[in-house]
Amino acid sequence: MNRTKAIFTSLRVASSLRLSRAHSTTRPLRSQVTTTHFPHFLSNQSHTSHFLNTRQSLTFSSTPNSVLQLVLSNQWSPELETELSESHPSLTHGVVIYVLKKLNKDPAKAWSFFNWVCEKKGFSPGHSMFSLMLRVLVHKDTMRQFWGVLTRMRDEGFYIDAQTYLSILELLKTGKMDADVLAFKHFYERMIQENAGDEDVKKVVDVVLGAEWSDKVEKELGEIDVELSEKFVVRVLRDLRVCPLKALRLVQLGSFGVIEEMKVAGQELDLDTYIKLSRQFQKSKMVEDAVKLYELMMDGPYKPVQDVSMLLRSISATERPDMDLVFRVVKKFESAGFTLSKAVYDGIHRSLTNLGRFDEAEDTLIAMRNTGFEPDNITYSQVVFGLCKAKKLDEACKLLDDMEENGCVPDIKTWMILIQGHCAANEIDNALICFAKMMEKECKADADLLDVLINGLIKQAKVDGAYKLLIEMLNTAHVRPWQATFKNLIQNLLGARKLEEAMELLCLMKKQGYPPYPEPFVGYISKFGSVEDASEFFKALSVKEYPSNAAYVHVFKSFFKEGRHSEAKDLLYKCPHHIRKLGEVRKLFGATERSKTTAIA
Repeated sequence: MNRTKAIFTSLRVASSLRLSRAHSTTRPLRSQVTTTHFPHFLSNQSHTSHFLNTRQSLTFSSTPNSVLQLVLSNQWSPELETELSESHPSLTHGVVIYVLKKLNKDPAKAWSFFNWVCEKKGFSPGHSMFSLMLRVLVHKDTMRQFWGVLTRMRDEGFYIDAQTYLSILELLKTGKMDADVLAFKHFYERMIQENAGDEDVKKVVDVVLGAEWSDKVEKELGEIDVELSEKFVVRVLRDLRVCPLKALRLVQLGSFGVIEEMKVAGQELDLDTYIKLSRQFQKSKMVEDAVKLYELMMDGPYKPVQDVSMLLRSISATERPDMDLVFRVVKKFESAGFTLSKAVYDGIHRSLTNLGRFDEAEDTLIAMRNTGFEPDNITYSQVVFGLCKAKKLDEACKLLDDMEENGCVPDIKTWMILIQGHCAANEIDNALICFAKMMEKECKADADLLDVLINGLIKQAKVDGAYKLLIEMLNTAHVRPWQATFKNLIQNLLGARKLEEAMELLCLMKKQGYPPYPEPFVGYISKFGSVEDASEFFKALSVKEYPSNAAYVHVFKSFFKEGRHSEAKDLLYKCPHHIRKLGEVRKLFGATERSKTTAIA
C-alpha cells in the first residue's frame, strides 16, 4: 500500500506545491515529464528523488531580502541585471515568488524582474508563479504584458484556477476595463472546454470520485498509465475541488516524506503554499498533520512565524485539545530562536482552560506575567469559557469581579461568554441576571449577545419572554437584531400560535431593512388563520403598495392545498383588482371550480 501512497503527493508537492526549480537551458518545462505506471513510480524512493532532481534545483545562495532590496533601490536597467547576476548567481523559486509578491504595487518592475529571471536566467515558471504574475499585471499600464503571460501560461499547458479567475475578474471590473473583462471571460471559457477532454485526468478523477477511499481505490490508481507532469497534477486537483477532503487525502498520503526528500535535495516549500496546505489541514480538523507540516517548515529557511498563534487556536478549538501538540508547536517556535509572545501564551492558556486544567493555566499566567505580559480580556475570557464548560458558573461570575479589581474591565465578549455559559447550562434566569448586571455597568449589548439570550429563552420554552426582550432591546437599547434572530423567533412564535406577535416582528424586519420572510406565515395562515389574517399578512409584506403577484398566488395555492376553498374565494374578493384579473389566479380558481363540478357530477 505504501507504494501507491505517494503518487499524487509526490506530484502535488513537486509541482503545484511550488517546488524550487533548477536551471534548464536545454529543455523547456513542458517537456520535463516522466511516463510511468503508478506503482512503478512509487515503488522506489529513487524514482521520487529522480523526479525532484529533474525539476529546477536552485541552491539557497540568495536571501529573499537581499534580492528585494537590490531591486527596490534601483531603476531597472542592464546594469541592475548585471549586478543581480553577479551578486545572486542562483535564485530559488521561493526567492522569486517572495520578490514578485513584494513588487505587487509596482507591476512594471515586477514584469521586468519576471522577464529577466525567465529569459536571462533560464527560470521556468510554474502554475503558482504564472497566477501571481497575472494578479500583479492586472493594471491599465501593463495589460499588454498581462495578455502575454496569460497566453504563455496556456501554451505551456497550465490552467487558470477558479480562485485566480475570480480575483482577476474583480480587478478588471474595478478598473473599469470592460473590453478586457469580456475577453478574459471568453479566454477562461475556452480554456475550460479545451481541458475538459483530458482522458488521463478523467480516468484518475473518476477512480477517486467513484468510491470511498480504500485499498481498492489505490490499487486502481496503480493500474493507470499517465504522463506525470505539473499540468496533469494541477488539472486533477482542479477537478477534485468538488470533493476537497479526497483531494486533501491524496495530498496527505506520504506528502511529508516527499517534503523531507525535497529538503535533502535542497528544495523548499514556499510560505504561500504552506499557508494554503496548513489551512486545509486545520479546516478538516487534521491538526496533527498541520503541526507536523509546521515543524517541517520551521526547520527550513521560510519559517511561518506568524502562523503559530492560529495553529495554537486550531488545536484549542478541538473538543479535547492535545497538549502534546501544543507543546510541540511551542518547542519548535522557541528552538528556532523566537521568544514567546502574548499570543503564544494565550494559545497555551486557551487549550489548558478548555481542558479544565486550571492550575496549569494559572502557572501559564504566572509565566506570562514574569515575561512582562499582563492578562487582558482575551486571557480572562478563556478562563471564563473553561469554567462555564466545567459547570463552575459561580466561579466564572466571581472571576469577572476579580477582573475589575485588577483593573481589567470585562468587555462585551467576556460578558457574552459568561451569559452563553449560563444558557448552555439551562440557567436562563441567572443568564438574565448577568445581563442586567452588564447593562448596569454600561457595557452595551450587541446583536450577538441578543441572539444568545433569545436562543436561551426559546430553549426554555419562554417564547413570550424572548419576544418582549427583542422588542425592548430594539426600542430602548437600539440594538439591531440579526436577520437570523428575527427568523428564529418568528418560527417559534408561530409554533406557539402567536400570530400577532410574529406579524409584528415581520413588520420590524422590514423597518430594519431586511427582506420579507413569508415562508412560515403562508403555511400557518392557510392552516389556522382567517381571511383577515391573510389580508394583514399581505399588508405586512408590502414594500411600496402591494406585495408581488407571486406572493398572492402562493397564498391561494396554500389555502387550496388545505381544502379551504371558500376562504380562498373570500380572500380573492379582498384583493386588488389587478390580482383578481391575473391570468394565473383566474386559472387557479377556474380549475378549482371545475374539479368541484366534476366531483358533484
